[in-house]
Amino acid sequence: MSVEVMLSLLFQGFFVSLLIFFVTLLGSLPLGVLVALARMSSFKPLAVITRVYISVMRGTPLMLQILAIFFGPFFILGVSLSTEWKIIACLIAFVINYAAYFGEIYRSGIQSIPQGQWEAAEVLGYTKSQTFMRVILPQVIKRIVPSLANEVITLVKDTSLAFVIGIAELMSQAKALSASQASMIPFVMAGLMYWLFNMIVETLLNKLEIKLDYYHE
Repeated sequence: MSVEVMLSLLFQGFFVSLLIFFVTLLGSLPLGVLVALARMSSFKPLAVITRVYISVMRGTPLMLQILAIFFGPFFILGVSLSTEWKIIACLIAFVINYAAYFGEIYRSGIQSIPQGQWEAAEVLGYTKSQTFMRVILPQVIKRIVPSLANEVITLVKDTSLAFVIGIAELMSQAKALSASQASMIPFVMAGLMYWLFNMIVETLLNKLEIKLDYYHE
């Protein structure tokens, strides 16, 4: 098999990895804000439930969560598993897993803001929601970009876990090609693709951090 054909097959898997990556970010970043606010809620039952959710998501392997969500409807409800459900279950698992991590990052950023800023905004007539969106959140984003960057880069590599339910992402394609061709070249190509994409992500996040640098302490 020629290198061109290998690359074509690997790119098919890479596009699936990109789908998982972008949908996870689009879902988990805003959901993480809600998780953080629920975790800090003065309504104790909500705060406790959120704490348990975060503990489960962070304390169990993502691979296990993917399997549980995928096979859950079959073992619990007896529902037949479709091909469409495979990718949906994978995306759900990724979103709720990363929302827990992002929620804790947001929470640490929010709690690092001095209480005096909330009080000053209240004196100026801001509502709590206006204070959060216009005063607190911009500073929080500036502070948490490095931590978010680490999680986002980890997400790029974690997309390979989708193989556990038979999704043909980049790593699955590389393994299949390597087995059929008895060669390490597909793995080398896949590694380079992961690395180059991570470099692009890291560059964009560094630019974002520089752009937000007008928020000084």
